[in-house]
Amino acid sequence: MTSREIREAFLTFFRNKGHQVVPSAPVVIKNDPTLMFTNAGMNQFKDIFLGEAQAQYPRVADTQRCLRVSGKHNDLEEVGIDTYHHTLFEMLGNWSFGDYFKKEAITWSWELLTEVYKLDKDRLYVTIFEGDAIDGLPKDEEAHGFWKAVIPEDRILLGNKKDNFWEMGDMGPCGPCSEIHVDCRPNAERMAVDGRTLVNADHPQVIEIWNLVFMQFNRQKDGSLKPLPAKHVDTGMGFERLVRIIQGKASNYDTDVFQPLISYIAARAGIAYGDNEQTDIAMRVMADHIRAISFTIADGQLPSNNKAGYVIRRILRRAVRYAYTFLHFKDPFLHELVPLLAKQFEGVFDELILQQEFVQKVVLEEEQSFLRTLVTGVQRFESYVASNQAITGDFAFELYDTFGFPIDLTELLAREKKLNVDMLGFQRALEAQKNRSRAATAVDTGDWVVLRGGDSVEFVGYDQLVCDTEILKYRKVSAKGTDQYQVVLAKTPFYAEGGGQVGDTGVLVATDTGEQLVITDTKKEHGLIVHFTPHLPKELPRAVVARVDAAKRRETESNHSATHLLHAALKQVLGNHVNQKGSLVNADYLRFDFSHFAKVSDDELLQIERIVNAKIRENIPLKEERDVPFQQAIDAGVTALFGEKYGDRVRVITFDDKFSKELCGGTHVRATGQIGFFKIVTESAVAAGVRRIEAITGSHAEQFIHEQVDIVNKFKELLNNPKDFVKALTKVVDENSLLRKEIERAVAERALSMKQDLAAKLEHINGVNFLSQKIDVPNADAAKTLAYALKGSIDNLFLVFGTAIGEKPGLTVVISDNLVDERGWNASAIVRELAKEIQGGGGGQPFYATAGGKDINGLDRALTKARSYIGDYTKVIEDDE
Repeated sequence: MTSREIREAFLTFFRNKGHQVVPSAPVVIKNDPTLMFTNAGMNQFKDIFLGEAQAQYPRVADTQRCLRVSGKHNDLEEVGIDTYHHTLFEMLGNWSFGDYFKKEAITWSWELLTEVYKLDKDRLYVTIFEGDAIDGLPKDEEAHGFWKAVIPEDRILLGNKKDNFWEMGDMGPCGPCSEIHVDCRPNAERMAVDGRTLVNADHPQVIEIWNLVFMQFNRQKDGSLKPLPAKHVDTGMGFERLVRIIQGKASNYDTDVFQPLISYIAARAGIAYGDNEQTDIAMRVMADHIRAISFTIADGQLPSNNKAGYVIRRILRRAVRYAYTFLHFKDPFLHELVPLLAKQFEGVFDELILQQEFVQKVVLEEEQSFLRTLVTGVQRFESYVASNQAITGDFAFELYDTFGFPIDLTELLAREKKLNVDMLGFQRALEAQKNRSRAATAVDTGDWVVLRGGDSVEFVGYDQLVCDTEILKYRKVSAKGTDQYQVVLAKTPFYAEGGGQVGDTGVLVATDTGEQLVITDTKKEHGLIVHFTPHLPKELPRAVVARVDAAKRRETESNHSATHLLHAALKQVLGNHVNQKGSLVNADYLRFDFSHFAKVSDDELLQIERIVNAKIRENIPLKEERDVPFQQAIDAGVTALFGEKYGDRVRVITFDDKFSKELCGGTHVRATGQIGFFKIVTESAVAAGVRRIEAITGSHAEQFIHEQVDIVNKFKELLNNPKDFVKALTKVVDENSLLRKEIERAVAERALSMKQDLAAKLEHINGVNFLSQKIDVPNADAAKTLAYALKGSIDNLFLVFGTAIGEKPGLTVVISDNLVDERGWNASAIVRELAKEIQGGGGGQPFYATAGGKDINGLDRALTKARSYIGDYTKVIEDDE
């Protein structure tokens, strides 16, 4: 069977068992502060397991793309080294939400594996939960009984809490699980060593293939377990491992999932796969990583320097580094794999083929940037080892953190120089960074205190800003040393942050006492609308009036509706390739990121602005359709955003059927005229192939225009109100430019006039013409001009200038080329030492370097130190000789 046939067989099997086959959720997670990426098939159903949403279908199956490269599920450094770890992988799963339980899950898993996939029953083992005394949980006898009906009892093994009790996290749904393992060893090895002893022993050929989780409990903050009101089944089977087993391969990378990519890499590199361990690893890393990179970009996460974006950038750089180091790709190559991958997943995950050009462009730009950084990092390494006999942990971490060097690359470079790397120091620096990151994001969440039962929250904010409601539950949340509370209402007009629109603020007013609870933000967590408040009264009111800040909501709605008009105008002016890549909508301004491969010209921006304002003046009424079948909306030409998870039924926002139709869950104006006026403030680049427009509407746009007019009027007054303002201002600018050039010329002449006086102060020490002098010059360029003039006319020169420009101390060091070549002197190293006296730092080239600092009183100390430094330097040279 091909991998495509294996995947389809799974989905067909469970479809025939009454399961609704649903699409994969995006790999980039939204509305869940505990996760950056989808790392398991159950993530998109998390709110159902938490009891915070109703299941649309009692039985569901899918293939979910997952990413495990952060947190406790971090396999990155294993990827490519072994044969079965991956960054991005597919997880085949079937779920029951309060419907069937252990019997069906166990029976069907055995039927699929042995009757559909025809796996050898003698190679299969299963594990069940052995119980745990601490939690007071007995052995899972129920699962044991069902397994005995399909597999010999000697193949049913007991597993401990670590292996056979699944938990969502420190708190939340959990329960015992049964794992199915496959022994892939040759028959001779199987006869020699009992496979039972190798289960869960990290043997590369005795591997877990499927995990059946039986969710029965909810872990409380105090560690206790409470039975869930409904029991659920959550299963996950690694697709790549399944394909390997069915196709009889020794490695996941030998299957038709990865071989098309590996074959292409090998052909382009001119190196056969299977001939060399290092080059094999490099090819596996590239084939694996391009999958993670491409799908996360397609799902809306661009490489960046923080959070999820940093993780993706790190994966990409790891792939480029392997290609550069072991396969000798000195030019960008990784982006060439994107079309091959897109074609492979066409009809499975179409997000990639629909955005192939965009994804390829982003990868190419990132490759080019990192290859430049890689060269700079290698140069930094070479400069460092020129004056050091070992690689400190701090320097190794600098290469890792600043230049993206994995530690093994630093070790490789060090070995070539026969130097050691302080790995303990590196690990300390790395752990310190992780601790800082954990401290910055640590959130302590308490258990919910339930006042009244309720399975869901009714959102009425599309139609009203005030409503009578009740508080269902609340909990305390602590982060960064600050306590606040989350409150859940039975019914709420507060819009929860989503789709780029910020959450509403306002107040909850106690019905009986009139006491107010200030709501500072509203968010959605696991499908539940939560309201944030800094304080709760001792006597929490049950009945309240929920009142949204109406003025803020109206301004936010104006900006949100303006983004829809802007999106349509961008497509009209720039082309249909434009797609939204991110947005922020609040009461003050809007920010809109979109795919486009060139700077938007001023003429194009003006045209876009005019289109939006024309639509505002038309006062187009909002057409809002709720509960529309998703496919019906797509077939009607409604714009959907990549990276968003849509349900089977959606909400459509239309401003003129022929202009703007989008799927959207946000709030909007009732007619475009309410927006008032639209003004683009800035246009800039965000990332490769992504541009950003920031704009303002309504009163903010009006204020901006008034401020600009006021500035122009003040300039006119300064120029005596000329008839042609632009011509008059241009004349002033031109005259100013001429005067500046004359001043620069005068400064240079003055500096050169000092040359003769300074030359007379030269001292001759050990064959070196030495000058250490404080000089009075107006700027750093004058000091440079004077230093180069002396360097050009005086041989064997070692010169140090001290300057005080604008009360800021500076140092300039110049060394003749022959002293650099013959004696190994380095102006950059010297200026860094001298700069310590002025509490500063600097650098440059071996023959010319500069530094700045904070302590102007340290200039004399620096110049004195330079005088003694030449003697010490000469002594070192003589000792070496």
